[in-house]
Amino acid sequence: MPKFFIKTYGCQMNERDSEQVAHSLIARGYQRVGHEAEADVVLLNTCSVRDMADQKALGKMGMLGRMAKERPHVVFGFLGCMAQTRGESLLKNLSHVDLVVGTQKFHRVADYVEELVARKTARPATITAPGYSRMDDPRFSIVDVAEEIGSQSTIRDQQIAALQATAFVSIMQGCNMHCTFCIVPQTRGAERSRSIDEIVREVRDLVAHGVKEITLLGQIVNLYGRHEFPKRDNKSPFVQLLETVHEIDGLERLRFTSPHPIGFRDDLINALSRLPKLAEHVHLPLQSGSNKILKAMHRAYTAEKYVDLVRRIRQVHNGIAITTDIIVGFPGETESDYKLTRDLVEQIQFDNAFIFRYSPRRDTPAAKIPEQVEESVKEERNQDLLRIVNESARRAGERLIGRAVEILCEGPSKTNSARLMGRTRGNKIVVFEGDRKLIGEILDVRVQKANGFSLYGTPVLATSRDPNGDRVRHRTDSLWRT
Repeated sequence: MPKFFIKTYGCQMNERDSEQVAHSLIARGYQRVGHEAEADVVLLNTCSVRDMADQKALGKMGMLGRMAKERPHVVFGFLGCMAQTRGESLLKNLSHVDLVVGTQKFHRVADYVEELVARKTARPATITAPGYSRMDDPRFSIVDVAEEIGSQSTIRDQQIAALQATAFVSIMQGCNMHCTFCIVPQTRGAERSRSIDEIVREVRDLVAHGVKEITLLGQIVNLYGRHEFPKRDNKSPFVQLLETVHEIDGLERLRFTSPHPIGFRDDLINALSRLPKLAEHVHLPLQSGSNKILKAMHRAYTAEKYVDLVRRIRQVHNGIAITTDIIVGFPGETESDYKLTRDLVEQIQFDNAFIFRYSPRRDTPAAKIPEQVEESVKEERNQDLLRIVNESARRAGERLIGRAVEILCEGPSKTNSARLMGRTRGNKIVVFEGDRKLIGEILDVRVQKANGFSLYGTPVLATSRDPNGDRVRHRTDSLWRT
């Protein structure tokens, strides 16, 4: 039985793509292993959003060259965004790489791998099979992908087979925003959306097989369907989708990521208040607190509008968790620009933030701006902002000490397999001791300690019931009940 190993770099979309590939290989009799040294097939699913992710993947594959000499039968491959942008140059620069697959061919990876495994097995051990590239046009339509065998239906079947309590469902691909720092439009192409009916069928199948929480995925998820589907009753296609998915019996929680501030209109803000299955967490990328820098980034909103949006979101849900993305050291960012970002972060008090040093990406407008910021300055601003975010995250966690929070148990803790972990509706990790039978269940845990970004607690044995004997849904992060 051939064995395979996949290492994933980047976002949740990449994680989902890797799972698609993994389950496709498992369905063909391959065995997944936890280390490349055990594998007959080694695949790196890559990200090109930041240079560091590129370099990590290239460095990893470079180190695997020694393994390739010792075990010439092993298949090595690049998948994903870096594969899309660099293409066949990866085959030329790393002689042991056999396969390069772009962003629209994940559902065909198992076919390509089997072909390569057969070719390498048939050849003498001292001869390396020639590599080949399965690239594609990034404008490749999601409709065309769905028509190919093993695309969306395969993804659904794979997540069902994994018996997960949570699942990601891709509702769209690509991006039309063209932020000046971002390479995603080049790697994922233009926006194109799946139909509501198709998405609902996938979610229903997942829920029927035990999935309790769904996260809707898109490059800019709240702009779903804006070019394909009409507004109805002053509701955007995305809000129409949320409402339809929300009505699926058995679904307990609904999330979405990542949105754009310009897609947060009144209909979506109202949906946060009136759809009880929508989790009390919004990831709302800021990127900068300086209007000058936001304009240079082509972000299409101001710092003042962003602050007002946060106010309106918090107004409809007291205690809702808000997280963000921030870039420091964007070209032309002065000390006063950075101070505006710093002040805004202190003002908003995010529950968490992902802070990135600006990384020039080839063929993006920002990479051509002459006023590039020195790496030492980027690092200093990065560390300074991290301290502020860590403090606000610590305070957010400490506010929950003593409270009973609703969590969905996802499985053993990654840091201590003897304990279990789950997430609150506000997306905070809770670690606790309990029976393995709790995996996949929703329960209340009383928080006893907050440590960094994790909470620690004890399950609450008694759960409240409504007059019909059903468990009362707790929206505990905001102390709101239905």
